Amino acid sequence: MRHILVQGAAELGLALSDAQLEQFERYFAILTEKNRVMNLTAITEEADAARLHFLDCLALLPLGGFEGASVIDIGSGAGFPGVPLKIAREDIALTLLDAQQKRVGFLEELCRALGLEGVRCLHARAEEAALLPEMRDAFDVAVSRAVARLNVLIELCLPFVRPGGRFIAMKGPESDDEIREAARGAEILGAELETVRDYVIPGTDVRHRAVVYRKKRETPKGYPRRFAKIQKNPL
Repeated sequence: MRHILVQGAAELGLALSDAQLEQFERYFAILTEKNRVMNLTAITEEADAARLHFLDCLALLPLGGFEGASVIDIGSGAGFPGVPLKIAREDIALTLLDAQQKRVGFLEELCRALGLEGVRCLHARAEEAALLPEMRDAFDVAVSRAVARLNVLIELCLPFVRPGGRFIAMKGPESDDEIREAARGAEILGAELETVRDYVIPGTDVRHRAVVYRKKRETPKGYPRRFAKIQKNPL
């Protein structure tokens, strides 16, 4: 795993210390052990996890803007992309949000085992947490990986982002239709599409995409709506 991570990080313009590499190795060990009793990941081979989980998440860092940032990972699940970002950038103030208590318990256990500081693990639904005054329009960066279609995802995620901040959705390269579908909703919620960055995960031929929105103004009152309504009538 170390060789894959060192080489892959170098391709991304990043350098990982021995301590960080040890954290990634420990992360994989904890993930695979817990995966025996929980459905956390379908990727269980070490080399595949290094590339398709860890390096895939680290590929967001060249986008910039993570230095000392407050970051919320929405629908964090097994910790992707938030925990790999935190390992690589200790100065991130990270919030991991998930609607399933068992997953939040795993994330708390994981962060303790990795010795990560400045991390909050919250059990809540995104559309409810975003209505809390301390969470709304509060984060420099919101990230989400493989949670929902983009026209649904933006209403769940953009309310967390402060004006001037960014929302980064991790998507596949065939997401052009999703981006078009989400354009009206982004405008209603106070954001604009900043960039679409395609990248190849180092050591693979797998192409992924980061869709980046810039928040221009505070999210209007009334958003996010109830999840059933978001699903039935996306913006």
